[in-house]
Amino acid sequence: MGMRIDILTLFPEVISAFCQASIVARAVSRGLVQIVATNLRGFATDAYGSVDDAPYGGGAGMVLMCQPVYDAVEAVRPQHPHPGKVVLLTPQGRRLDQALAAALAAEPRLILLAGHYEGFDERTRMGLADVEVSLGDFVLSGGEVAAMALIDAVVRLLPGALGQEASLHEESFSAGLLEYPQYTRPREFRGMVVPEVLLSGDHLRIAAWRTQQAELRTMQRRPDLWNKYAKDAGQTRDLSDAPPRTRRR
Repeated sequence: MGMRIDILTLFPEVISAFCQASIVARAVSRGLVQIVATNLRGFATDAYGSVDDAPYGGGAGMVLMCQPVYDAVEAVRPQHPHPGKVVLLTPQGRRLDQALAAALAAEPRLILLAGHYEGFDERTRMGLADVEVSLGDFVLSGGEVAAMALIDAVVRLLPGALGQEASLHEESFSAGLLEYPQYTRPREFRGMVVPEVLLSGDHLRIAAWRTQQAELRTMQRRPDLWNKYAKDAGQTRDLSDAPPRTRRR
């Protein structure tokens, strides 16, 4: 049985369209993952399909009520042998990174709570959430975009999802580094040329160049990642003699 991901949302059609394209669609067709979007409005208790209300204490916007969210989680849980890890998508959560994506990919089931309006009643976090996840320090109109980003990051890590498993190990962040520069035909384009080492056919030299470039790029662009990588690896190499990036003539 493959992984199952449930998404509780006010806009299931957005999730459904996303799951019909690219790597996620391929993983679904191969039975590697089952993705089910459930509309929170289906658990409203009035004729208007109300799932939100004004916040106690006043303030702008509306807050998603506890009852529809709790009822939705309790309705989908019996649909799979594993009760699932409940993931609350919120700006206050842990920032999504490759390590977290890998940890979530190891779960047999995820239940994603995608909010809207001013967010969830605090008791949803208190009583349901196993983990809180954020994409970064910015505000989205709803949790659907965050849910799709998390799904993509997780599904591509499932064995068989990419087809070429080696590519997983060469992507940015997989080894704590940004990915090295990539080139394809033509060899020269508007004065910018492919580094000669990539044309040499010497796989050891190419591998060494790629490692060096990944380290250099990470050091230059993401010193936070570089410092962690250097600390974890006991890295002391001097990259001052590394070749510069290929520039326009």
